[in-house]
Amino acid sequence: MLKKLVASIREYKKDSILSPIYIAFEVFLECVLPLVTASMINTLQSFSTETATVSSGIVAWINDLIMGWASGDVLLAIVLHGVFLIVFAMLSLSCGALAGRTAANAAAGFGKNLRHDLYYSVQDFSFANIDRFSSTSLVTRLTTDVTNVQNAYMMVIRGGIRAPMMFTFSIILSFQISRTISLITLGLMILLATFGFLLFRKVMPIFKKIFKKYDKLNQSVQENVRGMRVVKAYVREEFEKEKFSTASENLKNDFTYAEKIMAFLDPMMSSVTYIAMLCTVFVGSLIALGVMHPLGDSIRIGEISSLIQYGMQTLMSLMMLSMMFVMVTLALESGRRITEVIDEKSTIINPENPVREIEDGSVEFKNVSFKYSEKARREVLSDVNLTIKSGETVGILGSTGSSKSTLVQLIPRLYDVTAGEVYVGGRNVKEYDLETLRNAVSVVLQKNVLFSGTIKENLRWGNKEATDEEMKRACKLACADSFIESFPDGYDTYIEQGGANVSGGQKQRLCIARALLKKPKILILDDSTSAVDMKTDAVIRKAFAEEIPDTTKIIIAQRIASVRNADKIVVMDGGRIEAVGTHEELLKTDEIYQEVYRSQNKEDK
Repeated sequence: MLKKLVASIREYKKDSILSPIYIAFEVFLECVLPLVTASMINTLQSFSTETATVSSGIVAWINDLIMGWASGDVLLAIVLHGVFLIVFAMLSLSCGALAGRTAANAAAGFGKNLRHDLYYSVQDFSFANIDRFSSTSLVTRLTTDVTNVQNAYMMVIRGGIRAPMMFTFSIILSFQISRTISLITLGLMILLATFGFLLFRKVMPIFKKIFKKYDKLNQSVQENVRGMRVVKAYVREEFEKEKFSTASENLKNDFTYAEKIMAFLDPMMSSVTYIAMLCTVFVGSLIALGVMHPLGDSIRIGEISSLIQYGMQTLMSLMMLSMMFVMVTLALESGRRITEVIDEKSTIINPENPVREIEDGSVEFKNVSFKYSEKARREVLSDVNLTIKSGETVGILGSTGSSKSTLVQLIPRLYDVTAGEVYVGGRNVKEYDLETLRNAVSVVLQKNVLFSGTIKENLRWGNKEATDEEMKRACKLACADSFIESFPDGYDTYIEQGGANVSGGQKQRLCIARALLKKPKILILDDSTSAVDMKTDAVIRKAFAEEIPDTTKIIIAQRIASVRNADKIVVMDGGRIEAVGTHEELLKTDEIYQEVYRSQNKEDK
């Protein structure tokens, strides 16, 4: 998983490397500052008492070095100490600022690349892959999960270097000054770390459950916004509010419970910090006054100040590590969800040497069977055999759930057959380049989707190079030209997200026009005129027959009137082809077709 995530860093490797380097210099300078401070305090003490400094260890070395530069002048030595403190502090500040800048750039870039990789992976999915993930889950992974990983990455390249280095340097330098006080501080650190580990062990399972609840919350919001008109039409506002409140309340309860557990960590850390400071001052004062010399320690007042600072730095490092541990744990769960999508391999891939030209629009199904999942017990399509000549108009009828839509989705390889073969232009569809195949097969699916943008921009989804004349011709064939021209802005009219500002019938006709712009060899209309009145439906069918006679037209419909004049009509039932024939032939031979015809004629009367 980590290897997959790290691969998204790419051009931001330089910033990712520079940030820890700057952090290392910042930590080194911060750890030197307490030593210079201790040396300065000892010098002041010597100056005020007119006695020589008797320090030992690294503080004594710094003191002797500066006193040597000052030629024994105590006042000059104090000034030099101050200069060193200012210079080191400014250098530390500069390194910290540079580290923050490079880390922010690296983390933001990493997040951008991760979203890019995740989004592009989804674009390559087949319908079978898409069925595995809900749209709300994919949205959560692209937003919340990527943000978690991005924030954790920034903390790792900053805090992940700073905290361990600060902890290590502070412990080593404090041991150089006083082993006694350092052992006391280290013991308190171990106690605090044990307490923190027990808290994290309890709270981590809760954080893992939260992501699934995020999905449910996003699902509630998405469904409500998308179906706002239905909600209002059925006066279901209170129900939707209750559903959202329940999802939000469940998420809040989990977060609150986790935060209540984590709330014990702050007072525990504060208590340990003050206990460590108290022990440092008390024991350090006894050693400095000569009352006790455990482990042979000998320190002065200046060293006590540096020990306090190192104790604080050690505790702050531990606190930073604990925060990072929580964030990284959350990010690992988010990373798992992200890589689950990135690792998902499309069930439909291009052949090694694909065919890039389709001879004609003929279609043939040979012993085709299909099921949506390998684990599924029942086949959706069973033993389908059907031949469609190029340029024919074929109607497909059948009850709901008879797998009409599934059948036609096998032609452009939106799904792959479980058994058998599908041929287009005399070749197995698996031999074609996917882009070539799908450009030759235009599908207007049951669920018509328009995107936010002008009518022209939506139409050019069919052909991005389409001219205004080509768009007008396609819209005329789809009977969309009349209502488009009635808009004040015509073809520049802005379509709201999902086509919210056009009617169902207008949306269907725009989608048909968009499909026609591809100039396909095969045009599939999957119940795409259901929202269109019978007169307009007849005009569209007539235009197809006259204007695109060489295009194979496959029309899935619920109304016999929509397919009555087709060259052949396919009747489906339970995933099988029940009968194939013309309108007149099926009226004589097929009971299902006769029943549908009688029921619809009765309704017409």
